[in-house]
Amino acid sequence: MTELSTDPSHLTQAYLYGFPLVFNLDQVQRFVTEGVGVSPAAAFNTFGHSRQLAGPADTFVSINNDTVYSIAQIDLSVGPVLLHVPDADGRYYVFQFVDAWTNNFAYVGHRATGTGEGDFLLVPHDWTGDAPAGATVIRFPTTVGSIVGRWAVASAEELPAVHALQDATTLTPLNPDAEPIGVAPFDRRVPDDLLLLEKLRVWSQQFPPADRDLPLQQSLAPLGIAEAGASPYLDLPAETTDALAAGLDAGAATLDKVLRSGSGSPTVNGWQLTLHAFDYNLDFFEVGTIDEERFTITDPQRRIVGRAGAAKAGLWGNHSYEAAYIMTYVDDTGEQLTGSRTYTLRLHPTPPVDAFWSLTMYSMPDFYLVDNPIGRYSIGDRTAGVVYDNDGGLTITISHDRPDDATAFANWLPAPEGDFRPILRMYEPDDAVLRQEYTLPPITRT
Repeated sequence: MTELSTDPSHLTQAYLYGFPLVFNLDQVQRFVTEGVGVSPAAAFNTFGHSRQLAGPADTFVSINNDTVYSIAQIDLSVGPVLLHVPDADGRYYVFQFVDAWTNNFAYVGHRATGTGEGDFLLVPHDWTGDAPAGATVIRFPTTVGSIVGRWAVASAEELPAVHALQDATTLTPLNPDAEPIGVAPFDRRVPDDLLLLEKLRVWSQQFPPADRDLPLQQSLAPLGIAEAGASPYLDLPAETTDALAAGLDAGAATLDKVLRSGSGSPTVNGWQLTLHAFDYNLDFFEVGTIDEERFTITDPQRRIVGRAGAAKAGLWGNHSYEAAYIMTYVDDTGEQLTGSRTYTLRLHPTPPVDAFWSLTMYSMPDFYLVDNPIGRYSIGDRTAGVVYDNDGGLTITISHDRPDDATAFANWLPAPEGDFRPILRMYEPDDAVLRQEYTLPPITRT
């Protein structure tokens, strides 16, 4: 093996390039071994179904309180797998397909394919063969990928119906005797500070990127990520290990800086309009995706950095045409939102959507759901008992202390004692949202 490069710019580039693959596959392995939050562990090619809406005990970053999850990690080293979905009878749901590099490459569900019963044959990208009659073929860019399923639930009374839909959703390998290969093992003797490079080395070879990214990956070969066989990161001189670690730390700092700045997303009335955070997939468009210029990040460097930011701040987030996410940290004066004050947000008109919308409260700096005396973690167009204004608008009260006024209490979104950041989710947003013609007002200090 040739001497490893310790060039800081190369290492920063490697961190930004490799973070989505490494972070994503770490989560894939968590799901098949431990489970995450309300989602139980499930072996490859089987679903793990959460049975309740998330709450404060589910310490997962920015988890939603609108849907219950059905999540499956798919390994097509066994060959094709047949996905069967039941008739959801109009209920909103989405199965989002994510490859190893975090590309959203297919959608099944309410918007994309309807809510009727259906079959989908999941196949490797180079598969040739005949699909079962009536089955839609979905090609995976990488042999391992994720299905992130979400079922809309407005109240506990709906849970039995959704549980029945979850139980009727199945994955069936066409070759039941084949054993999944899974995610390749890496050398755990590598120092912790260099594990990102080691995982990138192993997993980028197991799961090659899109052709357009191959030149970038090849340019990083002097860092050792193209080495086959034994890890090049063992028994290095201390100064080499330190230099590699420092370069990766610089990459991590760069990514954090990008996130704090809003990842290049425009800000209107304090709201970060992260409508294009997941538009870095330029190559893989299966059922349910929209291949249009407005949903693509064409600048190569911005695409790589944006992909890393999306993975760290919102792994497995949808394209905005499926669900648009916008968030804010500040009030109408530009100051940080905090539970020591009372605020209102008047929505008139309310967000234009084809499915539903919600405003969810998160604590800072961890972005978890917030425990409160009424057990309300979000408010939206499905929230029972909210009181609309005479003109059809909705005025939401945001505070830590319970409001005295009856209408303010009906429309109360409880906040933590300290700083907070809410997220507005718009499922199947109207095109006015995507064109940024729908403007959200600032959160106003009262």
